Amino acid sequence: MTGDADVALAVEAMKAGAFDLLEKPFDNRVLVRAVKAALATQRNERERAFRSAECRRRMQLLSERERQVLAGLVAGKSNKIIAYDLSLSFRMVEGYRASMMDKMQAENLSHLVRMVLSNDREV
Repeated sequence: MTGDADVALAVEAMKAGAFDLLEKPFDNRVLVRAVKAALATQRNERERAFRSAECRRRMQLLSERERQVLAGLVAGKSNKIIAYDLSLSFRMVEGYRASMMDKMQAENLSHLVRMVLSNDREV
């Protein structure tokens, strides 16, 4: 809150971590909305950090081959192409994929890809 805001002050406040800058006088409803929005943002950031840490933990459980299969899946390749690229049988790729899906606790392929990409995880 400030009684005399200017651009320099606003920039300085935001760099210091302020969520919003309210000029006096302000309506109490504006303050309450700003606090609620800041709390919601903080909650979302905590949830995102938790999901990211959980994704990293799960990825550490993957074998090297499972990581290679995952990289192929994230790249949009089919099991058949991944098998060819890795000189494996189609059935082997299916096995690695099933094991990887269990370890990553992914519901389906799109969930797995979203999990990896949304957490900026490099495979």
